[in-house]
Amino acid sequence: MPKEESKQSVFLSWLKQFWLSIRVPLAAVALALIVCAVILFVSGVNPFEAYAALVKGAFGEVKQLERTLEKATPLIFNGLAVAFAFKAGLFNIGAQGQLLLGAMASAVIGFMFTGLPPLVHIPLALLGGAVVGALYGAIPGALKTLTGAHEVITTIMLNYIAINLTDYLADGPLKDQSPMNVVARTQKIADSAVIPTFQQNLTIGLLIVLLTMIVASILIFIIFRKNTFKIKNKTLLFFVRLILVIASGVVVNLILKTILPNFYSHQFKFFSYESIPLPIGFLIAIVTCVLVWFLLMRTSLGFEIRTVGLNQHAAKYAGIKVRWMFILVMVMSGFLAGMGGSVETLAVVGRYQPGFNVGLGFDGITVALIGRNHPLGVIPAALLIGAMKAGGNMMQFEASVPAEIIDVIQALMLFFVAADMIVRWIIRAKAKSGEEKTKLTTGWGNQ
Repeated sequence: MPKEESKQSVFLSWLKQFWLSIRVPLAAVALALIVCAVILFVSGVNPFEAYAALVKGAFGEVKQLERTLEKATPLIFNGLAVAFAFKAGLFNIGAQGQLLLGAMASAVIGFMFTGLPPLVHIPLALLGGAVVGALYGAIPGALKTLTGAHEVITTIMLNYIAINLTDYLADGPLKDQSPMNVVARTQKIADSAVIPTFQQNLTIGLLIVLLTMIVASILIFIIFRKNTFKIKNKTLLFFVRLILVIASGVVVNLILKTILPNFYSHQFKFFSYESIPLPIGFLIAIVTCVLVWFLLMRTSLGFEIRTVGLNQHAAKYAGIKVRWMFILVMVMSGFLAGMGGSVETLAVVGRYQPGFNVGLGFDGITVALIGRNHPLGVIPAALLIGAMKAGGNMMQFEASVPAEIIDVIQALMLFFVAADMIVRWIIRAKAKSGEEKTKLTTGWGNQ
């Protein structure tokens, strides 16, 4: 009985902590939509029709859902890059420049290397762009460590260097020399470097397998504790739980295929979807978020990074090499931003072309703040921003709403999330002990 009560209290504690972590971002999004609805109403537009058109444009059909996922994918990477730097008390405004150089590097690898199989070419182009982003992120990290230059200033300047450098390369040495091409862009990447999107048919069997894995994950990760598995190592325990979740889906899949093949393969519609798009780039982004979460929350390196972000002086007193940690964090942040640019090039655009990546790095700041700087929180935040970007055209077409209204909504969300004291006052929610507050960066004097 005491063990059952202990498990129940752990679960309730987890639910409480989860609610505390999402209530302010949810309220910020709701307030932004309400304020924007008032603006639309004053402008003579029905806000309900405008928002309905926005949702329809983002999720109405399979192609629109696919477009939403494509928009969200680089936002996940860039939100993750900004959030990762935030964990160490650093403000990486340079994600835009790191993304651009990563996108350019992956495009170059994509069209210069030919004859490679996709299993080699795609990872090579992805890693190439990510490494270039990491090297570019190392510059502000090194400047902060060696000279004390604040990362906000250096990353802003490095953004302009990256923008002008990639524009020069796309309209100069690396410009597509095809006779019909008159715009600044690189050659199209080889087919072997294209990250594909698969269409998965919706079946009863798929639904049951997914539900089984969700239930298994809840049971295995929350109810069953260390004593159940007799495993003391946290890393090994995590992978044992993960394997059991996957195994549960595989077992159910095999059983249903054997016992009820016709029922198992019966197709059904979810809203108007007969299938769901599975962009490989989006799946890579989700896996990356999980890995970054594991690094930050389940490893000694992650503990050191978070300690530096909470208190540099205490971290230094504890023996953590704070100044070198700045370089490492900026390298890893640049790596994530560069990978976001790589995925955008390889999965969406198919080449590097100036203008297609504008603002993605800065949108990553919005995504990181809405996601409360949590590696898993950036996923729903990026989906939200991606849905607004994907559905903006439909809202403009059906409700006669200017496309710039999406930028207004994003700005309001960012304002309410950053000024969380205003949100807490409006929703009458006091900050609780253990609840993470929005923290953008360390002060100018904390070197």
